[in-house]
Amino acid sequence: MAELDELLLQQRARRIHDLYDELNLRERGRVWTREEFMLGFMGDVGDLAKLVMAEEGAREMPGGRQALEHELADCLWSVLILAHRYDVDLRTAFGRTMTELEQAITARLPGER
Repeated sequence: MAELDELLLQQRARRIHDLYDELNLRERGRVWTREEFMLGFMGDVGDLAKLVMAEEGAREMPGGRQALEHELADCLWSVLILAHRYDVDLRTAFGRTMTELEQAITARLPGER
């Protein structure tokens, strides 16, 4: 079931990506480059940071919890699209990275695990 969910997430993200390309072609005569997607992602991460601060009571932001959920989903979409545009297998990369991190962290913790 998890593989199906992952596939559906990727397909849905690519569908929205294709719609954005169609809209940008119609309105601007061009689509976003990979670099522009990255810049858009950075803007989303900035918005997410402000919403997390608001959630922690450190600042005021409109939208509350719903805005936080939206921005997290927006950032996930950006990661999925960047992985697609750079031909990165996220499942493999995530598994490898988590294994590397787990080994590095446990090597620094006292005692045996």
